[in-house]
Amino acid sequence: MRTLLVAAAAAALVAAGPSAGSRRLPLLGKTIAVDPGHNGANWSHPAEINRRVDAGGFRKACDTTGTSTNDGYTEAAYNFDVAMRLARILRREGATVVLTRTSNDGVGPCIDERAAIGNDARADAAISIHADGGPPGGRGFEVIYKPQAPDSRRLALALRRAFAAATGEPYSTYVGRDGLDVRTDLGGLNRSTVPKVLIETANMRNTADASRLESAAYRQREAGALARGLESFLR
Repeated sequence: MRTLLVAAAAAALVAAGPSAGSRRLPLLGKTIAVDPGHNGANWSHPAEINRRVDAGGFRKACDTTGTSTNDGYTEAAYNFDVAMRLARILRREGATVVLTRTSNDGVGPCIDERAAIGNDARADAAISIHADGGPPGGRGFEVIYKPQAPDSRRLALALRRAFAAATGEPYSTYVGRDGLDVRTDLGGLNRSTVPKVLIETANMRNTADASRLESAAYRQREAGALARGLESFLR
């Protein structure tokens, strides 16, 4: 009887296929760096965040304060909230998550340090989460990657596809093209040696976009979309 039970269990495992475990923990063994842009106290430390650092062949301010919605919901708080939601999902799926900051009441870190955190962790992928402060009449999202970085472009494509499908947010109407942008002025991307992108998830100055970003349920949907994009890239 015991032999029959063991044989039946083995047959069930074979029928389930080798990916049964990976479906439960699809990111097991992967390291992902999650970078919530800016920080909540940046505004109160201008000397520190205006300090010039190496941004990849040129000097640039350590960090900035970020933007906000018209009614005062700050980008720093928004970025941190989405990042924490994303980190929880990724950890449930087996990933090791490395965060560039763990609270929203500090300063920095500088853009070069943010890149170094992902590099030192040898992250399989890195994402910097932001929201834009564009023209009030424009809306939508874009995923930014550095030129001559094929893996970063592939990551950008995976995230663009997943984010659009899950959130319904349109591609940016005022910057980039078809939800993508290539830039050489972003130190956090320039200094990265692992596949990394920056996503501007919406325009905080647009009333329609702002209304969505201020919803906790929508931020959870965004986090799920980003997780699906990362999972697609890392398969």
